[in-house]
Amino acid sequence: METVETSPAHTSEAEQAAQSESAQPRSDPTAAASQRKPPAVSAAAWRWSLLLVVLLALLGWQWLDTRSRIGELQEELARRLTSSDATTNENRALTKQNHELVQTLMAKTGALEARLAEMQTQQLALDSMYQELSSSRDERLLAEVEQAVSIAAQQLQIAGNVEAALIALEAADARLARSALPQMLPLRKLISRDVERLKALPLADIQGISMKLEGVIGIVDGLPLAFEQRARAEPVVKQRLGVEPPAWWEVLGQDLWTELKQLIRVERVEQSADAETALLSPSQVFFLRENLKLRLITARLALLQRDGTSYREDLRQTRLWLERYFDTREKSVSSVISLLKGLSAADLSLELPTLNETLGSMRSLKLARDKGK
Repeated sequence: METVETSPAHTSEAEQAAQSESAQPRSDPTAAASQRKPPAVSAAAWRWSLLLVVLLALLGWQWLDTRSRIGELQEELARRLTSSDATTNENRALTKQNHELVQTLMAKTGALEARLAEMQTQQLALDSMYQELSSSRDERLLAEVEQAVSIAAQQLQIAGNVEAALIALEAADARLARSALPQMLPLRKLISRDVERLKALPLADIQGISMKLEGVIGIVDGLPLAFEQRARAEPVVKQRLGVEPPAWWEVLGQDLWTELKQLIRVERVEQSADAETALLSPSQVFFLRENLKLRLITARLALLQRDGTSYREDLRQTRLWLERYFDTREKSVSSVISLLKGLSAADLSLELPTLNETLGSMRSLKLARDKGK
Protein backbone atom coordinates (compact mmCIF):
# COMPACT_ATOMS: atom_id res chain seq x y z
CA MET A 1 0.00 0.00 0.00
CA GLU A 2 1.46 3.36 -1.05
CA THR A 3 1.79 6.26 1.44
CA VAL A 4 1.15 9.73 0.24
CA GLU A 5 3.36 12.44 1.61
CA THR A 6 2.18 16.08 1.59
CA SER A 7 4.54 18.80 0.60
CA PRO A 8 5.38 21.80 2.94
CA ALA A 9 3.78 24.23 0.52
CA HIS A 10 0.45 22.52 0.78
CA THR A 11 0.69 22.40 4.57
CA SER A 12 1.39 26.13 4.91
CA GLU A 13 -1.51 27.03 2.63
CA ALA A 14 -3.92 24.99 4.73
CA GLU A 15 -2.68 26.56 7.91
CA GLN A 16 -3.14 30.06 6.49
CA ALA A 17 -6.65 29.23 5.39
CA ALA A 18 -7.48 27.95 8.83
CA GLN A 19 -6.10 31.08 10.47
CA SER A 20 -8.04 33.35 8.14
CA GLU A 21 -11.16 31.38 8.75
CA SER A 22 -10.71 31.57 12.49
CA ALA A 23 -10.07 35.33 12.27
CA GLN A 24 -13.25 36.08 10.40
CA PRO A 25 -16.54 36.22 12.24
CA ARG A 26 -18.88 33.25 11.90
CA SER A 27 -22.07 35.16 11.73
CA ASP A 28 -22.26 35.20 7.87
CA PRO A 29 -22.71 31.71 6.49
CA THR A 30 -22.32 32.85 2.86
CA ALA A 31 -19.00 34.41 3.59
CA ALA A 32 -17.91 31.25 5.38
CA ALA A 33 -18.81 29.13 2.36
CA SER A 34 -16.86 31.42 0.09
CA GLN A 35 -13.89 31.20 2.33
CA ARG A 36 -13.97 27.32 2.36
CA LYS A 37 -13.46 26.93 -1.45
CA PRO A 38 -9.68 27.30 -1.48
CA PRO A 39 -9.16 24.11 0.54
CA ALA A 40 -11.15 22.22 -2.15
CA VAL A 41 -8.83 23.54 -4.87
CA SER A 42 -5.76 22.61 -2.87
CA ALA A 43 -7.14 19.01 -2.43
CA ALA A 44 -7.45 18.63 -6.21
CA ALA A 45 -3.93 19.87 -6.58
CA TRP A 46 -2.86 17.36 -3.98
CA ARG A 47 -4.52 14.54 -5.98
CA TRP A 48 -2.83 15.64 -9.19
CA SER A 49 0.44 15.81 -7.39
CA LEU A 50 -0.07 12.29 -6.06
CA LEU A 51 -0.95 11.03 -9.57
CA LEU A 52 2.12 12.76 -10.92
CA VAL A 53 4.31 11.04 -8.33
CA VAL A 54 2.80 7.66 -9.19
CA LEU A 55 3.43 8.29 -12.88
CA LEU A 56 6.97 9.34 -12.15
CA ALA A 57 7.45 6.19 -10.08
CA LEU A 58 6.04 4.06 -12.90
CA LEU A 59 8.26 5.81 -15.41
CA GLY A 60 11.28 5.25 -13.18
CA TRP A 61 10.43 1.58 -12.75
CA GLN A 62 9.91 1.23 -16.52
CA TRP A 63 13.23 2.95 -17.16
CA LEU A 64 15.03 0.64 -14.74
CA ASP A 65 13.36 -2.45 -16.26
CA THR A 66 14.21 -1.29 -19.78
CA ARG A 67 17.79 -0.64 -18.75
CA SER A 68 18.13 -4.09 -17.18
CA ARG A 69 16.71 -5.70 -20.31
CA ILE A 70 19.06 -3.69 -22.47
CA GLY A 71 21.94 -4.88 -20.26
CA GLU A 72 20.79 -8.51 -20.65
CA LEU A 73 20.52 -8.05 -24.42
CA GLN A 74 24.00 -6.57 -24.48
CA GLU A 75 25.34 -9.53 -22.51
CA GLU A 76 23.54 -12.01 -24.79
CA LEU A 77 24.86 -10.15 -27.81
CA ALA A 78 28.36 -10.28 -26.36
CA ARG A 79 28.04 -14.03 -25.74
CA ARG A 80 26.76 -14.62 -29.25
CA LEU A 81 29.54 -12.51 -30.69
CA THR A 82 32.07 -14.55 -28.71
CA SER A 83 30.50 -17.80 -29.93
CA SER A 84 30.45 -16.43 -33.47
CA ASP A 85 34.14 -15.58 -33.19
CA ALA A 86 34.92 -19.12 -32.00
CA THR A 87 32.85 -20.59 -34.82
CA THR A 88 34.59 -18.30 -37.26
CA ASN A 89 37.97 -19.49 -36.00
CA GLU A 90 36.90 -23.12 -36.33
CA ASN A 91 35.65 -22.45 -39.83
CA ARG A 92 38.94 -20.85 -40.70
CA ALA A 93 40.80 -23.91 -39.37
CA LEU A 94 38.52 -26.24 -41.33
CA THR A 95 38.94 -24.10 -44.42
CA LYS A 96 42.69 -24.34 -44.05
CA GLN A 97 42.50 -28.12 -43.64
CA ASN A 98 40.22 -28.41 -46.67
CA HIS A 99 42.62 -26.30 -48.65
CA GLU A 100 45.51 -28.57 -47.69
CA LEU A 101 43.39 -31.63 -48.48
CA VAL A 102 42.49 -30.19 -51.88
CA GLN A 103 46.15 -29.61 -52.61
CA THR A 104 46.96 -33.19 -51.61
CA LEU A 105 44.14 -34.53 -53.78
CA MET A 106 45.31 -32.41 -56.68
CA ALA A 107 48.79 -33.87 -56.32
CA LYS A 108 47.37 -37.40 -56.25
CA THR A 109 45.17 -36.61 -59.22
CA GLY A 110 48.20 -35.48 -61.14
CA ALA A 111 49.98 -38.74 -60.31
CA LEU A 112 46.93 -40.74 -61.36
CA GLU A 113 46.67 -38.82 -64.61
CA ALA A 114 50.32 -39.59 -65.32
CA ARG A 115 49.67 -43.26 -64.52
CA LEU A 116 46.58 -43.24 -66.73
CA ALA A 117 48.57 -41.81 -69.60
CA GLU A 118 51.16 -44.56 -69.13
CA MET A 119 48.45 -47.21 -69.06
CA GLN A 120 46.87 -45.79 -72.19
CA THR A 121 50.24 -46.02 -73.91
CA GLN A 122 50.53 -49.65 -72.82
CA GLN A 123 46.96 -50.30 -73.97
CA LEU A 124 47.79 -48.93 -77.40
CA ALA A 125 50.81 -51.20 -77.58
CA LEU A 126 48.70 -54.20 -76.56
CA ASP A 127 46.06 -53.28 -79.13
CA SER A 128 48.66 -53.19 -81.83
CA MET A 129 49.96 -56.59 -80.73
CA TYR A 130 46.44 -57.99 -80.68
CA GLN A 131 45.82 -56.68 -84.16
CA GLU A 132 48.94 -58.47 -85.33
CA LEU A 133 47.84 -61.70 -83.66
CA SER A 134 44.23 -61.49 -84.80
CA SER A 135 45.32 -61.83 -88.42
CA SER A 136 46.00 -65.53 -87.78
CA ARG A 137 42.84 -66.13 -85.71
CA ASP A 138 41.48 -68.84 -87.97
CA GLU A 139 44.78 -70.69 -87.90
CA ARG A 140 44.88 -70.58 -84.12
CA LEU A 141 41.28 -71.75 -83.96
CA LEU A 142 42.08 -74.73 -86.16
CA ALA A 143 45.13 -75.54 -84.05
CA GLU A 144 43.12 -75.46 -80.81
CA VAL A 145 40.32 -77.63 -82.23
CA GLU A 146 42.81 -80.09 -83.70
CA GLN A 147 44.58 -80.38 -80.35
CA ALA A 148 41.28 -81.07 -78.54
CA VAL A 149 40.22 -83.74 -81.07
CA SER A 150 43.68 -85.35 -80.88
CA ILE A 151 43.41 -85.53 -77.07
CA ALA A 152 39.99 -87.17 -77.39
CA ALA A 153 41.34 -89.73 -79.86
CA GLN A 154 44.25 -90.58 -77.54
CA GLN A 155 41.92 -91.04 -74.58
CA LEU A 156 39.80 -93.47 -76.60
CA GLN A 157 42.66 -95.47 -78.09
CA ILE A 158 45.08 -95.64 -75.17
CA ALA A 159 43.03 -95.43 -71.97
CA GLY A 160 39.52 -96.09 -73.27
CA ASN A 161 38.33 -93.12 -71.24
CA VAL A 162 35.06 -92.14 -72.90
CA GLU A 163 34.28 -89.40 -70.37
CA ALA A 164 37.56 -87.56 -71.03
CA ALA A 165 37.06 -87.87 -74.78
CA LEU A 166 33.55 -86.41 -74.48
CA ILE A 167 34.88 -83.46 -72.46
CA ALA A 168 37.55 -82.71 -75.10
CA LEU A 169 35.10 -82.96 -78.03
CA GLU A 170 32.51 -80.77 -76.31
CA ALA A 171 35.20 -78.15 -75.61
CA ALA A 172 36.18 -78.17 -79.30
CA ASP A 173 32.53 -77.82 -80.35
CA ALA A 174 32.02 -74.89 -77.95
CA ARG A 175 35.14 -73.19 -79.37
CA LEU A 176 33.79 -73.53 -82.90
CA ALA A 177 30.38 -72.23 -81.81
CA ARG A 178 31.96 -69.07 -80.31
CA SER A 179 33.89 -68.36 -83.50
CA ALA A 180 30.69 -68.43 -85.65
CA LEU A 181 32.69 -68.92 -88.85
CA PRO A 182 30.64 -70.40 -91.70
CA GLN A 183 33.62 -72.29 -93.17
CA MET A 184 33.88 -74.25 -89.91
CA LEU A 185 30.32 -75.60 -90.12
CA PRO A 186 31.21 -79.00 -91.77
CA LEU A 187 33.88 -79.62 -89.13
CA ARG A 188 31.43 -78.81 -86.35
CA LYS A 189 28.92 -81.29 -87.79
CA LEU A 190 31.54 -84.06 -87.70
CA ILE A 191 32.43 -83.27 -84.07
CA SER A 192 28.75 -83.24 -83.09
CA ARG A 193 28.28 -86.64 -84.73
CA ASP A 194 31.25 -88.07 -82.77
CA VAL A 195 29.82 -86.70 -79.53
CA GLU A 196 26.46 -88.36 -80.16
CA ARG A 197 28.17 -91.69 -80.97
CA LEU A 198 30.12 -91.64 -77.71
CA LYS A 199 27.05 -90.73 -75.68
CA ALA A 200 25.11 -93.64 -77.20
CA LEU A 201 27.64 -96.26 -75.97
CA PRO A 202 26.38 -98.64 -73.23
CA LEU A 203 28.98 -97.65 -70.68
CA ALA A 204 29.51 -99.46 -67.39
CA ASP A 205 29.37 -97.55 -64.12
CA ILE A 206 33.14 -97.29 -63.78
CA GLN A 207 33.00 -94.81 -60.92
CA GLY A 208 30.49 -96.87 -58.92
CA ILE A 209 32.47 -100.11 -59.37
CA SER A 210 35.68 -98.32 -58.37
CA MET A 211 34.04 -97.03 -55.17
CA LYS A 212 32.81 -100.55 -54.29
CA LEU A 213 36.31 -101.98 -54.77
CA GLU A 214 37.70 -99.24 -52.56
CA GLY A 215 35.19 -100.19 -49.88
CA VAL A 216 36.28 -103.86 -50.05
CA ILE A 217 39.93 -102.78 -49.72
CA GLY A 218 39.03 -100.91 -46.56
CA ILE A 219 37.49 -103.95 -44.80
CA VAL A 220 40.11 -106.58 -45.74
CA ASP A 221 41.96 -106.12 -42.43
CA GLY A 222 38.81 -106.94 -40.46
CA LEU A 223 37.79 -110.17 -42.24
CA PRO A 224 38.11 -113.27 -39.98
CA LEU A 225 40.41 -116.11 -41.03
CA ALA A 226 39.31 -119.76 -41.15
CA PHE A 227 41.86 -121.13 -38.67
CA GLU A 228 40.84 -118.51 -36.11
CA GLN A 229 37.46 -120.21 -35.54
CA ARG A 230 36.63 -121.34 -32.03
CA ALA A 231 34.62 -124.33 -31.11
CA ARG A 232 31.17 -123.57 -29.93
CA ALA A 233 30.67 -123.70 -26.18
CA GLU A 234 29.01 -126.86 -24.98
CA PRO A 235 25.67 -126.30 -23.31
CA VAL A 236 25.60 -126.65 -19.56
CA VAL A 237 23.54 -129.65 -18.48
CA LYS A 238 21.27 -128.68 -15.66
CA GLN A 239 20.78 -131.08 -12.81
CA ARG A 240 17.54 -132.84 -12.67
CA LEU A 241 15.12 -131.97 -10.00
CA GLY A 242 15.03 -134.36 -7.14
CA VAL A 243 18.70 -135.46 -7.50
CA GLU A 244 20.96 -134.82 -4.56
CA PRO A 245 23.84 -132.38 -5.24
CA PRO A 246 27.32 -133.96 -5.35
CA ALA A 247 29.58 -133.85 -2.36
CA TRP A 248 32.22 -131.18 -1.96
CA TRP A 249 35.09 -133.50 -2.87
CA GLU A 250 33.28 -134.44 -6.09
CA VAL A 251 32.83 -130.77 -6.98
CA LEU A 252 36.50 -130.11 -6.22
CA GLY A 253 37.58 -133.03 -8.40
CA GLN A 254 35.42 -131.85 -11.32
CA ASP A 255 36.88 -128.34 -11.09
CA LEU A 256 40.42 -129.69 -11.09
CA TRP A 257 39.67 -131.89 -14.08
CA THR A 258 38.15 -128.93 -15.96
CA GLU A 259 41.24 -126.79 -15.30
CA LEU A 260 43.54 -129.61 -16.45
CA LYS A 261 41.58 -129.95 -19.69
CA GLN A 262 42.02 -126.24 -20.39
CA LEU A 263 45.81 -126.64 -20.47
CA ILE A 264 45.62 -128.58 -23.72
CA ARG A 265 42.63 -127.86 -25.93
CA VAL A 266 41.90 -129.61 -29.19
CA GLU A 267 39.38 -127.89 -31.47
CA ARG A 268 37.83 -129.02 -34.73
CA VAL A 269 37.68 -126.38 -37.44
CA GLU A 270 34.75 -126.94 -39.75
CA GLN A 271 35.64 -126.57 -43.43
CA SER A 272 34.31 -127.81 -46.74
CA ALA A 273 35.37 -131.25 -47.87
CA ASP A 274 37.21 -130.08 -51.02
CA ALA A 275 39.71 -127.80 -49.23
CA GLU A 276 42.01 -128.06 -46.29
CA THR A 277 42.24 -125.27 -43.75
CA ALA A 278 45.59 -123.51 -43.87
CA LEU A 279 47.35 -122.59 -40.65
CA LEU A 280 49.22 -119.30 -41.06
CA SER A 281 51.71 -117.52 -38.89
CA PRO A 282 51.10 -113.83 -37.97
CA SER A 283 53.58 -112.65 -40.61
CA GLN A 284 51.88 -114.82 -43.26
CA VAL A 285 48.50 -113.40 -42.24
CA PHE A 286 49.87 -109.87 -42.74
CA PHE A 287 51.22 -110.66 -46.20
CA LEU A 288 47.99 -112.46 -47.13
CA ARG A 289 45.89 -109.39 -46.36
CA GLU A 290 48.36 -107.10 -48.17
CA ASN A 291 48.33 -109.35 -51.25
CA LEU A 292 44.54 -109.24 -51.24
CA LYS A 293 44.68 -105.42 -51.20
CA LEU A 294 47.19 -105.42 -54.06
CA ARG A 295 44.94 -107.72 -56.10
CA LEU A 296 41.98 -105.41 -55.56
CA ILE A 297 44.05 -102.32 -56.44
CA THR A 298 45.26 -104.04 -59.62
CA ALA A 299 41.66 -104.89 -60.50
CA ARG A 300 40.72 -101.23 -59.95
CA LEU A 301 43.49 -100.05 -62.29
CA ALA A 302 42.40 -102.56 -64.93
CA LEU A 303 38.85 -101.25 -64.53
CA LEU A 304 39.96 -97.68 -65.19
CA GLN A 305 41.93 -98.87 -68.25
CA ARG A 306 38.94 -100.94 -69.41
CA ASP A 307 41.07 -104.08 -69.44
CA GLY A 308 38.31 -106.63 -68.91
CA THR A 309 40.56 -109.73 -68.94
CA SER A 310 42.92 -108.51 -66.20
CA TYR A 311 40.01 -107.10 -64.21
CA ARG A 312 38.09 -110.40 -64.10
CA GLU A 313 41.25 -112.47 -63.41
CA ASP A 314 42.18 -110.31 -60.41
CA LEU A 315 38.67 -110.56 -58.99
CA ARG A 316 38.65 -114.37 -59.51
CA GLN A 317 41.97 -114.79 -57.69
CA THR A 318 40.71 -112.58 -54.87
CA ARG A 319 37.60 -114.76 -54.46
CA LEU A 320 39.71 -117.93 -54.36
CA TRP A 321 41.87 -116.55 -51.57
CA LEU A 322 38.83 -115.47 -49.61
CA GLU A 323 37.21 -118.90 -49.93
CA ARG A 324 40.39 -120.74 -48.94
CA TYR A 325 41.85 -118.70 -46.10
CA PHE A 326 38.87 -116.87 -44.62
CA ASP A 327 35.82 -117.99 -42.69
CA THR A 328 33.08 -118.17 -45.31
CA ARG A 329 30.44 -118.73 -42.62
CA GLU A 330 30.86 -115.15 -41.47
CA LYS A 331 28.45 -112.71 -43.05
CA SER A 332 31.15 -110.14 -43.85
CA VAL A 333 33.22 -112.68 -45.83
CA SER A 334 30.24 -114.13 -47.70
CA SER A 335 28.96 -110.66 -48.61
CA VAL A 336 32.38 -109.66 -49.99
CA ILE A 337 32.52 -112.84 -52.10
CA SER A 338 29.02 -112.19 -53.45
CA LEU A 339 29.92 -108.58 -54.25
CA LEU A 340 33.05 -109.62 -56.15
CA LYS A 341 31.05 -112.16 -58.16
CA GLY A 342 28.59 -109.41 -59.15
CA LEU A 343 31.39 -106.99 -60.07
CA SER A 344 33.05 -109.63 -62.26
CA ALA A 345 29.99 -109.66 -64.52
CA ALA A 346 30.54 -106.03 -65.62
CA ASP A 347 31.22 -105.80 -69.37
CA LEU A 348 34.25 -103.61 -70.02
CA SER A 349 35.22 -104.82 -73.49
CA LEU A 350 33.45 -102.26 -75.68
CA GLU A 351 34.49 -101.42 -79.21
CA LEU A 352 35.10 -97.71 -79.07
CA PRO A 353 34.75 -95.56 -82.20
CA THR A 354 37.70 -93.73 -83.74
CA LEU A 355 37.96 -90.07 -84.68
CA ASN A 356 40.01 -90.59 -87.86
CA GLU A 357 37.40 -89.01 -90.13
CA THR A 358 37.25 -85.83 -88.07
CA LEU A 359 41.04 -85.55 -87.89
CA GLY A 360 41.34 -86.10 -91.66
CA SER A 361 38.77 -83.39 -92.34
CA MET A 362 40.69 -80.94 -90.16
CA ARG A 363 43.97 -81.68 -91.94
CA SER A 364 42.30 -81.21 -95.33
CA LEU A 365 40.89 -77.87 -94.18
CA LYS A 366 44.32 -76.72 -93.05
CA LEU A 367 45.93 -77.77 -96.34
CA ALA A 368 43.26 -75.90 -98.30
CA ARG A 369 43.89 -72.74 -96.26
CA ASP A 370 47.65 -73.05 -96.76
CA LYS A 371 47.22 -73.40 -100.55
CA GLY A 372 44.86 -70.42 -100.62
CA LYS A 373 47.60 -68.23 -99.17
